[in-house]
Amino acid sequence: MTLRLPEPRFPDPRDAPVLRWGVLAPGWIAGHFVGSLKRHTNQRVVAVASRDASRAQAFADEFGVERALSSYDELVNDPEVDVVYVASPHSHHPDQALAAIAAGKHVLVEKPMARNAAEARAIVEAARAAGVFAMEAMWTRYLPHIDVLRQVLEGGTIGQPRWVTGSFATRTVVPDTHRLMDPALAGGVLLDIGIYPLSFASFVATTTGLPAAPTDLQVMGSLAPTGVDAQVAFQVAYPGLQAQLFTSMLTPADDAARVHGEAGWVATGPQFRGPTSVHLHVGDETATWDDNRIEDLDGLCFQAAALARYVDAGLTESPLHPLDEVVTVLETADEIRRRLGVVYPGE
Repeated sequence: MTLRLPEPRFPDPRDAPVLRWGVLAPGWIAGHFVGSLKRHTNQRVVAVASRDASRAQAFADEFGVERALSSYDELVNDPEVDVVYVASPHSHHPDQALAAIAAGKHVLVEKPMARNAAEARAIVEAARAAGVFAMEAMWTRYLPHIDVLRQVLEGGTIGQPRWVTGSFATRTVVPDTHRLMDPALAGGVLLDIGIYPLSFASFVATTTGLPAAPTDLQVMGSLAPTGVDAQVAFQVAYPGLQAQLFTSMLTPADDAARVHGEAGWVATGPQFRGPTSVHLHVGDETATWDDNRIEDLDGLCFQAAALARYVDAGLTESPLHPLDEVVTVLETADEIRRRLGVVYPGE
């Protein structure tokens, strides 16, 4: 029988119910997110807020946002906003997400949800108490190629998974004043991009019925002159499953991810975190899926469409990335940072 890969089950992002979005902190990632929504969905971005009124207005002008606001409080209390997208640096996520939740808004919080597990847990508890939807913007979970991979794992095509590899590494040269280098802004490579391979390992574990909490952890790394982590190699173990993961701002990598099982293996193409291909190997047979209709950071629209569908269905968290798993992944990140000696001011 010819080996085949399944088709992704995600509907067209344009078919999702329409929500009214408010964008909090109009930076680089917010621009890509709103641009993706404009090009590939029917979602409405009705407001953007910055503490700098001119910055909010410039963003609104560039992306056709209806209102530019100079106060975060004004945005979260805007009756025309259904969901707030928190796109600020990690260190600001808790205060801003909690303010939106207190105002009765649904929230999509950029990854990581917070700089540590305790802060993420506070967001989760507040959202549950308020009965609003909360989701970490780990956009990879909602991409078509990840659903292909999910079906391979759920169907047992490669047998019991035993070994996972994944990386996100890039050569990044920035001044010490950049947010990536600033401990006060929860800088460092682990939370900025290393959270992707860590979340991927958790995805493989939980998809195949294992707990999200690792049973063992090995860590090596190096720090930048400012005290944040510049490179981390780490191994995470779950019952019967090991993952070798890597993140760096010192060197590039192809950033493909692989899952090796007892009967075969499945791999993504380069840069697994965004839309890419899937390659399956079982015995002497191979199969490839490579049919992305939406490329690169435009794939951010899939998480917004998923959130809109979940809210319309009356859910309060993502079934593909539950809030308890988000907290558990950050608990692992906390322990990695502890072993490296990385501490943020105020923790």
